[in-house]
Amino acid sequence: MRQFLKYVLATIVGIVILWVIGFVLLIAISAATSGKPSVAENSVLKLNLNSPVRERGVDNPFGGFGPINSSGDVIGLIDLRQALHDAKTDDNIKGVYLIAEYPQAGWSSLEEIRNALIDFKKSKKFVYAYGEVMTEKGYYLASVADKIWVNPAGSLEWNGLNAELMFFKGTLDKLGIKPEIFRVGEFKSAVEPFIRTDMSEPNRKQFTSFLNSIYSHFLVNVAQSRGLRVDSLRRYANNLSIQTAQDALSHKLITNAGYLDEVEAEIRQQLGTKETKKIEYITPDKYNDSEKETEDKGSNKNRIAVVIASGDISGGQGDDESIGSDRIAAELRKARLDDKVKAVVLRINSGGGSALASDVMWREVQLTRKVKPIVASFSDYAASGGYYMAMGCNKIVAEPNTITGSIGVFSILFNTETFFKDKLGITYDRVGTNKYADFPSVTHPLSDFEKQTLQRSTERVYAGFTKKVADGRKLSIDSVRAIAGGRVWTGTQGKAIGLVDQLGGLDEAVAVAAGEAKLSPKEYNLKYLPRQKNFMEQILGKLSGSDEEQLKVQLGELAPYVTYLKKLKNIEGVQARMPFEIKIN
Repeated sequence: MRQFLKYVLATIVGIVILWVIGFVLLIAISAATSGKPSVAENSVLKLNLNSPVRERGVDNPFGGFGPINSSGDVIGLIDLRQALHDAKTDDNIKGVYLIAEYPQAGWSSLEEIRNALIDFKKSKKFVYAYGEVMTEKGYYLASVADKIWVNPAGSLEWNGLNAELMFFKGTLDKLGIKPEIFRVGEFKSAVEPFIRTDMSEPNRKQFTSFLNSIYSHFLVNVAQSRGLRVDSLRRYANNLSIQTAQDALSHKLITNAGYLDEVEAEIRQQLGTKETKKIEYITPDKYNDSEKETEDKGSNKNRIAVVIASGDISGGQGDDESIGSDRIAAELRKARLDDKVKAVVLRINSGGGSALASDVMWREVQLTRKVKPIVASFSDYAASGGYYMAMGCNKIVAEPNTITGSIGVFSILFNTETFFKDKLGITYDRVGTNKYADFPSVTHPLSDFEKQTLQRSTERVYAGFTKKVADGRKLSIDSVRAIAGGRVWTGTQGKAIGLVDQLGGLDEAVAVAAGEAKLSPKEYNLKYLPRQKNFMEQILGKLSGSDEEQLKVQLGELAPYVTYLKKLKNIEGVQARMPFEIKIN
């Protein structure tokens, strides 16, 4: 009977799954044959930015259909900027309604969104922002709005920026695992979580430096947008003067302490519609999919390829959230060999990873530079291996608050002998044809000679790294070593010391590439690489769910820590990377 019930249950589950797939395909076919929707007159572009922001969004044609819908929408920075650009000249779009309470984005991504909003305002259309609460990241975006509402019972965060690192030495000690560290540069802090319980003084020094650079840029821009003084804004943070919406109102950081219905009443007034009429909101993804008039994009014979490289760097293919050297090298090669592509922009958002994989991509950059211009565009991070990829480009463009530099390398091995013996009762013995046949091993301590060998290997990679920086940036090797050592800089600091050529976002990088290729703005269009997943790949991905999504479901708040530990498996060979996680809030 038990076997019978098991087979019946399996059959029912199979039927349900087939029904769901059929239902999804029916929706997809219907959507594909229905044509592009039109934009209603008197529409408002609604930007809800309380979700993760990535370089490119994930097209989700399933809306909110149960297991097909992901746990949270991913906002594409490129898609968002395109929507604001088109809406600026679209007569059907009358304004922007911004909800940015706690955006999950880096400071450079926020900068690009903020600048796109500033550009949109040149149309003289309204930008209104509302939040029940608002973090400093959210307020940075909202500060450019014509009017800013915070719920009267809500709050505005205004206490300065904070950077936090996780340290695992205590965990490793409890497990009996000893890390063997080989590094170059006193600022190469990526190894500190494994050998310390707090920051070293050099690490604290560099964090204080770049954090204050980001904060100063933040304050200057907010002060300019709101007509306030920087020293006043600093004082409010130092004294915790702003706690409630009323505090923010009295100090002129917001224009209104009000409720959502009051915001929408103001929007209706701007639209000239009745109180009972529904506001025609349209989201960026729907707007980008709509039938609308856009500017001429130039000739298909002249293209600028934008190669997007985002995530940790490793060998192989990678995916949409990691950089596989084989995949990105192939895309650079494709762009180089395509006669229609006149220039390349390498868009980087990475704290680094494998030094070898970074070098593979650096080589393709060098080969591309010989035949056509290639310009690097830095997003939130372009540090260590991320900078390695870019240092051979014709020009480097970074946002003022980009995290860059970290020119340094390290190697790490975990001696697990005590862990296996004392915790699990497992011991190892070995034979080999040569004295160092098992070198390097994680099941017994390294000899002094083995340690020296690994240290020399790490130093060789560092010497090559700094030499290539010097050649690519046309700097002396001594000046490179003075700013290297693994030290992290902001884009503003990087420009001052020669690591960056120009401050700006992706638009500026594209303009630089076009100038290098002698193309006017209307002579080219953009081609984004690598290609995004097709429709069926998205369906299968949504049904199966990514490893990260499954971890979130299974482990909840513990998921980020498990994800962090899983990344340790990718530490093979010499690494050019920052600490895995830097939270700046």
